[in-house]
Amino acid sequence: MAAVGVSEPPLEAELEAELGPGPPEPELDLEGEDLVLDEVDVHIQANLEDALVQEALKTGVDLRQYSKQVELELQEVERASIRDYIKESENIASLHNQITACDAILERMEQMLSAFQCDLSSISSEIRTLQEQSVAMNLRLKNRRAVRRQLGQLLDELVVPAVMISTILEAPVTEPEFLEQLQELNGKINSVKEQAFRETVACADVQHVLEKLKIKAVTKIREFVLQKIYSFRKPMTNYQIPQNALLKYRFFYQFLLGNERVVAQELREQYVETMSKIYLSYFKSYTSRLMKIQYEEVAEKDDLMGVEDTAKKGFFSKPSLKNRNTVFTLGNRGSVIGAAELEGPIIVPHAAQKSDVRYPFESLFRSQHYALLDNSCREYLFLCDFFMVTGPSAQDLFNAVMGKTLTMFLKHMEAYVCDCYDSIAVFLCIHIVLRFKAIMAKRNIPAVDKYWDTLLEILWPRFEHILELNIQSIQSTDPQKLGFLDTRPHYITRRYAEFSSAIVSINQTFPNEKTHALLGQLQVEVENFVLRVAAEFSSRKEQLIFLINNYDMMLGVLMERAVEESKEVEGFQQLLSARTQEFIEEILSPPFGGMIAFVKEAEALLEKGQLERLRGEEARVTQLARGFSSTWKASVESLSQDVMRSFSNFKNGTGIIQGALTQLIQYYHRFHKVLAQPPLRSLPARAELINIHHLMVELKKHKPNF
Repeated sequence: MAAVGVSEPPLEAELEAELGPGPPEPELDLEGEDLVLDEVDVHIQANLEDALVQEALKTGVDLRQYSKQVELELQEVERASIRDYIKESENIASLHNQITACDAILERMEQMLSAFQCDLSSISSEIRTLQEQSVAMNLRLKNRRAVRRQLGQLLDELVVPAVMISTILEAPVTEPEFLEQLQELNGKINSVKEQAFRETVACADVQHVLEKLKIKAVTKIREFVLQKIYSFRKPMTNYQIPQNALLKYRFFYQFLLGNERVVAQELREQYVETMSKIYLSYFKSYTSRLMKIQYEEVAEKDDLMGVEDTAKKGFFSKPSLKNRNTVFTLGNRGSVIGAAELEGPIIVPHAAQKSDVRYPFESLFRSQHYALLDNSCREYLFLCDFFMVTGPSAQDLFNAVMGKTLTMFLKHMEAYVCDCYDSIAVFLCIHIVLRFKAIMAKRNIPAVDKYWDTLLEILWPRFEHILELNIQSIQSTDPQKLGFLDTRPHYITRRYAEFSSAIVSINQTFPNEKTHALLGQLQVEVENFVLRVAAEFSSRKEQLIFLINNYDMMLGVLMERAVEESKEVEGFQQLLSARTQEFIEEILSPPFGGMIAFVKEAEALLEKGQLERLRGEEARVTQLARGFSSTWKASVESLSQDVMRSFSNFKNGTGIIQGALTQLIQYYHRFHKVLAQPPLRSLPARAELINIHHLMVELKKHKPNF
């Protein structure tokens, strides 16, 4: 390496070759054709920016001298480097040997890794082979599992375990194990049917076993269900208990229906026949016993609104008997359609007979039909649940069970209604039916809807017929044949008021236009009747007293039960108001007729502008003014006493007196105004007129107090 260093050219010569001789260089550069001036400028500028060059330029050093100094320093550094290299030559040789050894090791490692790479390539191919084998095995396993599942399910459906055979043959049908195994048996029978349809050969091995088990199960179920049905027939049996017991085993009938329809039909027919007879017997007996506790005295064909009171003494107006059912008065009979009594306990006939309690027909009707409603709802739900029927099928089965009972009810109602003249009872029965129908609709039980409609078709025409009979009786009533008449309310109008208020109050809950029309017709006839009777009185005053007493009585009775907005109340209020106003004019006429007539004449002249015609009336006016001042107190006292004697209703009498006094004050006030007109203003009699406020104070003393 030293020889190499010696052979190199001297450092000075190299530096000199690089730097050149110095100053002449620019000229050489300018003469060169390949140099570009711009590049030279850039090179120069870059050299000038060098830190050493800048430092040299700043210090003003001679560049040649400086270059020689640099050259010497470089030579010294070179020599020091050579010495260090020679000094470390052994270490370098050792390092060379180590590098050679590492190369050999790395070569061997390369050979090993190449071998590994070859091995890995073979392993990768083996892994791919194993993966393919794994996928194939997984597919075979999945197929085997699918086959096992289907075969296992098929075996489970076809194999008959020993526990099933022993349970079906030996266990009682009421045991839970029997019901559980019966459901299993039903499933196996259905499965065998399905597999046989697919022509599965294994079905033939178990079919005869399942058939024998089915026959045994059907036999045991048939005996059990028939025993329960026959238990209904025992006297005094609460059939709801065995019905509830049957509901626990509703699957029995489902099993029979799916496997032995003949037996299922037999049990169904036995149940229908048994329950049909039981219901018919029970309700027939209950109805006959109920009718024995009806009121003994019931309305007859002569018990009409227009019949004279002498025909049946005390029947309408004096219900003195203990068990009395009034024909035209509602009383507390309306409670039968109240919420408390409508769905209350049914009447127990033997308990009522023991207590000597009797009931009106509508209470018996309510008890009878509430028992029917309750039993019908329960029976319909049982039939749907146990026999698994819905819709029209359920209705047909219900009709088979309850049809005879419903027919018996309808015949009984037709027989009773055709001879019934108690319109309130019939109308209450109609509303009982409407409410029971709504109850069953709320319970979503349509079983008896047709029966309710048929019942209404029986009751409505009868109610209309009785009402028409009453209307005809009032039409044909001759006031001259009623005997002695007075101005008090007539018993026929009282009957009408009681009856109308009863019907209106009942009808308010379920309004019916047909009822309103019939009541309107009845009201017209009663109004005509009142006018006919009033015409029998000789004086207009007595006629008005009779009309007011009757209108007031009818209005009072109606308002006790009917709402004030009803047509009947409104009509009688208008009639009463008109007749009261006419009566007030009538009773004011005798004592104050002269003054009233003069006021009306003067006001007519004032309206026509002919007041000058009053100038000749001074004497008449003076007489009227003095006469009123001297007699008004006695006249008012007499008027008050007369009114209180004439009207049976004290409140009505006081109202009429109040109206009369108010009317009198108004007439007297108008009399004052007439006398204040120019033709009569200067009359001395004006000084004798009573002050209006003083008159009002005095008249208040005559106002009756309660």
